[in-house]
Amino acid sequence: MKEIILASSSPRRSALLEQIGLNFRVIVCDLEEHTPPGLQPFEVVERLAARKAMFVADRLTEGIVIGADTVVVWRGQLLGKPSCEQDAVEMLKRLQGSAHEVFTGVALVDAGNNKVEVSHEKTRVIFRPLDEEEIRRYVSTGEPSDKAGSYGAQGIGAIFIERIEGSYTNIVGLPMSKLSLMLKKFGYDIL
Repeated sequence: MKEIILASSSPRRSALLEQIGLNFRVIVCDLEEHTPPGLQPFEVVERLAARKAMFVADRLTEGIVIGADTVVVWRGQLLGKPSCEQDAVEMLKRLQGSAHEVFTGVALVDAGNNKVEVSHEKTRVIFRPLDEEEIRRYVSTGEPSDKAGSYGAQGIGAIFIERIEGSYTNIVGLPMSKLSLMLKKFGYDIL
Protein backbone atom coordinates (compact mmCIF):
# COMPACT_ATOMS: atom_id res chain seq x y z
CA MET A 1 0.00 0.00 0.00
CA LYS A 2 1.17 3.52 -0.73
CA GLU A 3 2.57 5.68 2.04
CA ILE A 4 0.23 8.33 3.48
CA ILE A 5 1.67 11.80 4.12
CA LEU A 6 -0.14 14.50 6.08
CA ALA A 7 0.73 18.00 4.83
CA SER A 8 -0.13 19.64 8.14
CA SER A 9 1.51 20.43 11.46
CA SER A 10 -1.88 20.26 13.23
CA PRO A 11 -1.67 17.91 16.22
CA ARG A 12 -5.46 17.53 16.01
CA ARG A 13 -5.34 16.22 12.44
CA SER A 14 -2.54 13.82 13.38
CA ALA A 15 -4.55 12.61 16.38
CA LEU A 16 -7.58 11.91 14.18
CA LEU A 17 -5.48 9.84 11.76
CA GLU A 18 -3.88 7.98 14.68
CA GLN A 19 -7.34 7.35 16.16
CA ILE A 20 -8.31 5.26 13.11
CA GLY A 21 -4.98 3.43 13.05
CA LEU A 22 -3.64 5.05 9.89
CA ASN A 23 0.12 4.80 9.38
CA PHE A 24 1.39 8.13 8.08
CA ARG A 25 4.15 10.65 8.34
CA VAL A 26 3.95 14.43 8.54
CA ILE A 27 5.60 16.85 6.16
CA VAL A 28 4.85 20.38 7.28
CA CYS A 29 3.65 22.76 4.61
CA ASP A 30 4.23 26.42 5.51
CA LEU A 31 2.50 28.13 2.60
CA GLU A 32 0.94 31.58 2.84
CA GLU A 33 -2.79 30.99 3.27
CA HIS A 34 -4.09 33.60 0.85
CA THR A 35 -6.85 33.27 -1.74
CA PRO A 36 -8.39 35.77 -4.14
CA PRO A 37 -11.27 37.83 -2.74
CA GLY A 38 -14.85 36.93 -3.54
CA LEU A 39 -14.59 33.15 -3.14
CA GLN A 40 -17.23 31.14 -1.31
CA PRO A 41 -16.05 29.49 1.96
CA PHE A 42 -15.97 26.02 0.39
CA GLU A 43 -13.84 27.38 -2.47
CA VAL A 44 -11.38 28.95 -0.02
CA VAL A 45 -10.82 25.75 1.97
CA GLU A 46 -10.69 23.53 -1.12
CA ARG A 47 -8.09 25.77 -2.80
CA LEU A 48 -5.91 26.00 0.30
CA ALA A 49 -6.13 22.25 0.98
CA ALA A 50 -5.18 21.51 -2.64
CA ARG A 51 -2.26 23.97 -2.58
CA LYS A 52 -0.88 22.37 0.59
CA ALA A 53 -1.21 18.81 -0.74
CA MET A 54 0.32 19.72 -4.13
CA PHE A 55 3.19 21.64 -2.51
CA VAL A 56 4.22 18.53 -0.57
CA ALA A 57 3.46 16.06 -3.40
CA ASP A 58 5.72 18.05 -5.76
CA ARG A 59 8.66 17.20 -3.49
CA LEU A 60 7.97 13.44 -3.49
CA THR A 61 8.09 10.63 -6.03
CA GLU A 62 5.37 8.51 -4.43
CA GLY A 63 2.75 8.44 -1.70
CA ILE A 64 -0.70 9.87 -1.09
CA VAL A 65 -0.59 13.38 0.36
CA ILE A 66 -3.45 14.72 2.48
CA GLY A 67 -3.93 18.48 2.62
CA ALA A 68 -6.61 20.20 4.71
CA ASP A 69 -7.77 23.67 5.64
CA THR A 70 -10.51 24.79 8.03
CA VAL A 71 -12.39 28.06 8.44
CA VAL A 72 -15.28 29.18 10.60
CA VAL A 73 -18.00 31.25 8.93
CA TRP A 74 -20.21 33.55 11.00
CA ARG A 75 -22.83 35.62 9.19
CA GLY A 76 -20.80 35.52 5.99
CA GLN A 77 -17.48 36.44 7.66
CA LEU A 78 -14.58 33.99 7.41
CA LEU A 79 -12.85 33.54 10.75
CA GLY A 80 -9.45 31.91 10.59
CA LYS A 81 -6.90 31.62 13.38
CA PRO A 82 -6.73 34.62 15.72
CA SER A 83 -3.81 37.01 15.29
CA CYS A 84 -3.63 37.76 19.04
CA GLU A 85 -5.58 37.28 22.27
CA GLN A 86 -7.80 40.32 21.65
CA ASP A 87 -8.65 38.98 18.19
CA ALA A 88 -9.67 35.66 19.82
CA VAL A 89 -11.87 37.52 22.31
CA GLU A 90 -13.58 39.45 19.51
CA MET A 91 -14.23 36.27 17.50
CA LEU A 92 -15.74 34.48 20.47
CA LYS A 93 -17.94 37.49 21.26
CA ARG A 94 -19.38 37.17 17.76
CA LEU A 95 -19.88 33.40 17.97
CA GLN A 96 -21.48 33.33 21.42
CA GLY A 97 -25.23 32.73 21.52
CA SER A 98 -25.48 32.03 17.78
CA ALA A 99 -24.90 29.52 15.01
CA HIS A 100 -21.93 29.36 12.66
CA GLU A 101 -20.56 26.96 10.06
CA VAL A 102 -17.24 25.16 9.97
CA PHE A 103 -15.86 24.34 6.52
CA THR A 104 -12.93 21.98 6.02
CA GLY A 105 -11.40 21.41 2.62
CA VAL A 106 -9.65 18.09 2.02
CA ALA A 107 -7.33 17.33 -0.88
CA LEU A 108 -5.57 14.10 -1.79
CA VAL A 109 -2.71 14.04 -4.26
CA ASP A 110 -0.96 10.89 -5.44
CA ALA A 111 2.65 12.01 -5.80
CA GLY A 112 3.39 9.13 -8.19
CA ASN A 113 0.77 9.86 -10.84
CA ASN A 114 -0.51 13.35 -9.89
CA LYS A 115 -4.09 12.12 -9.37
CA VAL A 116 -5.98 14.79 -7.39
CA GLU A 117 -9.23 14.63 -5.45
CA VAL A 118 -10.61 17.70 -3.65
CA SER A 119 -13.74 18.06 -1.55
CA HIS A 120 -15.10 19.80 1.53
CA GLU A 121 -17.37 19.26 4.51
CA LYS A 122 -19.67 21.76 6.22
CA THR A 123 -20.89 21.48 9.82
CA ARG A 124 -23.26 23.81 11.66
CA VAL A 125 -22.34 24.62 15.28
CA ILE A 126 -24.55 26.39 17.82
CA PHE A 127 -22.85 28.15 20.74
CA ARG A 128 -24.55 28.91 24.03
CA PRO A 129 -24.48 32.51 25.30
CA LEU A 130 -21.15 33.48 26.91
CA ASP A 131 -20.20 36.44 29.04
CA GLU A 132 -17.04 38.44 28.41
CA GLU A 133 -15.30 37.24 31.58
CA GLU A 134 -15.81 33.61 30.58
CA ILE A 135 -14.45 34.37 27.10
CA ARG A 136 -11.36 36.09 28.54
CA ARG A 137 -10.67 33.21 30.93
CA TYR A 138 -10.90 30.76 28.04
CA VAL A 139 -8.59 32.84 25.84
CA SER A 140 -6.07 33.02 28.70
CA THR A 141 -5.76 29.19 28.58
CA GLY A 142 -4.00 29.58 25.21
CA GLU A 143 -6.23 26.97 23.58
CA PRO A 144 -7.74 29.34 20.97
CA SER A 145 -4.40 30.60 19.63
CA ASP A 146 -4.01 28.18 16.71
CA LYS A 147 -7.62 27.35 15.94
CA ALA A 148 -10.00 28.66 13.30
CA GLY A 149 -12.75 30.62 15.04
CA SER A 150 -10.68 30.73 18.24
CA TYR A 151 -12.02 27.56 19.86
CA GLY A 152 -11.27 23.87 20.10
CA ALA A 153 -14.25 21.51 20.10
CA GLN A 154 -11.96 18.72 21.31
CA GLY A 155 -10.75 20.77 24.29
CA ILE A 156 -12.14 23.22 26.82
CA GLY A 157 -14.03 24.96 24.02
CA ALA A 158 -16.44 21.99 24.00
CA ILE A 159 -18.28 23.59 26.93
CA PHE A 160 -19.50 26.38 24.62
CA ILE A 161 -21.16 24.06 22.10
CA GLU A 162 -24.89 23.47 22.56
CA ARG A 163 -25.41 21.50 19.37
CA ILE A 164 -23.62 20.21 16.29
CA GLU A 165 -25.35 19.49 12.99
CA GLY A 166 -22.97 17.45 10.88
CA SER A 167 -19.52 15.94 11.32
CA TYR A 168 -17.78 16.42 14.67
CA THR A 169 -14.38 15.51 13.20
CA ASN A 170 -14.89 18.25 10.62
CA ILE A 171 -14.94 20.79 13.45
CA VAL A 172 -11.71 19.31 14.82
CA GLY A 173 -10.11 19.81 11.40
CA LEU A 174 -10.46 16.67 9.28
CA PRO A 175 -13.80 15.09 8.28
CA MET A 176 -12.91 11.43 8.72
CA SER A 177 -15.90 9.87 6.95
CA LYS A 178 -15.27 12.00 3.85
CA LEU A 179 -11.52 11.30 4.03
CA SER A 180 -12.07 7.53 4.17
CA LEU A 181 -14.28 7.67 1.05
CA MET A 182 -11.70 9.80 -0.76
CA LEU A 183 -8.90 7.39 0.18
CA LYS A 184 -10.94 4.50 -1.31
CA LYS A 185 -10.81 6.29 -4.67
CA PHE A 186 -7.02 6.05 -4.36
CA GLY A 187 -7.17 2.33 -3.62
CA TYR A 188 -6.62 2.78 0.12
CA ASP A 189 -9.12 1.13 2.48
CA ILE A 190 -9.09 2.05 6.16
CA LEU A 191 -10.65 -1.29 7.15
